[in-house]
Amino acid sequence: MMGIDLLNSSLKIEIFFDANDREYEDNICICIQEYGPEDEKILYAGETNLFISAEEARKLAQMLLAAADHSGHGSR
Repeated sequence: MMGIDLLNSSLKIEIFFDANDREYEDNICICIQEYGPEDEKILYAGETNLFISAEEARKLAQMLLAAADHSGHGSR
């Protein structure tokens, strides 16, 4: 499982293949967990799961890499 903390560790995103859903096309889970005071949260739920297909995951990865390549602040 891959994970990253964002927004001063108030948001955690984990991405993984969900073996329990292997029979479905959208079996890659993007799990978003939010921590911190209620009045500072940007999501309604403390945890949200978004399931996407392998094709969508590849497209998302390409979009992130393209944005990182264009960013003047990213390491190269």
